Amino acid sequence: MSNIRKSLERALKGNSYPGRGIIVGKSKDGKRAVFAYFIMGRSENSRNRVFVGYGDEVRTEPFDPSKVRDPSLIIYSPVKCVGRNVIVTNGDQTDTIEQSLKGGHCFRHALMQRTFEPDAPNYTPRISAILHLGKRASEYSYELSILRNEDGKGKRCTRAFYTYEPENGTGHFLHTYKKDGTPLPSFTGDPERVRIGNDLKEFADEIWNNLDADNKISLVCRAYDLKTGASEQVMINKYSEVRR
Repeated sequence: MSNIRKSLERALKGNSYPGRGIIVGKSKDGKRAVFAYFIMGRSENSRNRVFVGYGDEVRTEPFDPSKVRDPSLIIYSPVKCVGRNVIVTNGDQTDTIEQSLKGGHCFRHALMQRTFEPDAPNYTPRISAILHLGKRASEYSYELSILRNEDGKGKRCTRAFYTYEPENGTGHFLHTYKKDGTPLPSFTGDPERVRIGNDLKEFADEIWNNLDADNKISLVCRAYDLKTGASEQVMINKYSEVRR
């Protein structure tokens, strides 16, 4: 795995369709745990979404409910918290991880029960992360996972897990697709190392401004003070409010 840390501009710019993406890491000053999650869409059904916050939880909701065609893979909770653990995923595996933790099990245990999305011919990878905040700043760690189709036919799943000791100013970035295409080619390799600064708004703007203007839909970024537990959040939606 490369030790080079990319700027988020370099990691994103020029790629019209990385799909959905998770970035997890630590601020440059070492004081905060940080994550980001973004979604993109090509179809009307996929683009018809916004992020909505419910306390610590974030949900996707339809911008225009009258246009929803198939909610099964687009409506879910990408962010949930269980104790000092923060779950971030690109699908309903958030709920699987939540239930696993509540049952005394772990992140890996939960995802061994799941596979890639059943959206042939893309077989979109399930990408997931968990931040373990701990009782002390030094106890912070995080894990990432990607569940990919191995054979291109939807029959075999490869499950990869990554556990990190956080490094100041560094994050790890997973996204669902390498680039646009038909079918969409899945992300390959290990999570990319990217740079994270101290200002959450600047972090969010760097991601948002380098996502393809036509395909980007929503972004949420959050930072947790590792000493106090206090959190800050930035949420950006292409569509500003939910139509009901």
